[in-house]
Amino acid sequence: MLVQLLTHTPDPEQVVASAARLCYSAASIDQLQEKSRADSETLIGKILDLGHLSVLEHASFTFGVEGISRACSHQLVRHRLASYSQQSQRYVALKERFAAVTPPSLAAKPELLERYEALLEEIHGVYRQFMEAGVPAEDARFVLPNAAATKIVLTMNGRELLHFFNLRCCRRAQWEIRALAKEMLRLVRQTAPGLFAKAGPGCLQGACPEGPITCGQMAEVRREYADL
Repeated sequence: MLVQLLTHTPDPEQVVASAARLCYSAASIDQLQEKSRADSETLIGKILDLGHLSVLEHASFTFGVEGISRACSHQLVRHRLASYSQQSQRYVALKERFAAVTPPSLAAKPELLERYEALLEEIHGVYRQFMEAGVPAEDARFVLPNAAATKIVLTMNGRELLHFFNLRCCRRAQWEIRALAKEMLRLVRQTAPGLFAKAGPGCLQGACPEGPITCGQMAEVRREYADL
């Protein structure tokens, strides 16, 4: 899996702070932008603590992601307050053997891993046979598995990212999208630490929201994200 932060709103924390000040000030926008950065950090902290998150929607972040499975991307696009551009299996014919993601649970069992890899090879053989017979890529792709790797560019605003991290960094999330979310969080923390320093699974700031189906590892999770 390769995750890159391609671009983002210039000075996202200052944009968010200016938007927040505007709601409670008679000053001009130019005057609001002249406020000190230290003042902005304090204001952002208050905004996050109070849950007044609409101003975070003014900051957006665009990621390039490669090497995730279609199983992962199907989960990702359920986050509808985002924009996605994904490599098409209809227009991109896989002339070479298609890349695939291997779950760690299979990789840890050699006898099952061998069967898994053999099945992927067989699927690719059928796909190639269909293509050589003149079947359009949009139809040949019907045999491709959820394991097939894909590439995607996605854009989320700051508020949606907080929601995404809250759900997908949780240890009860599926392992692949959890790894994706964790790497996205690491990248945005470098760019906008004031906005995302406390971001992560729901148990970082209070009781586990999973209730009776909790992973039971809250202390360990908090250490993990403190060191991210």
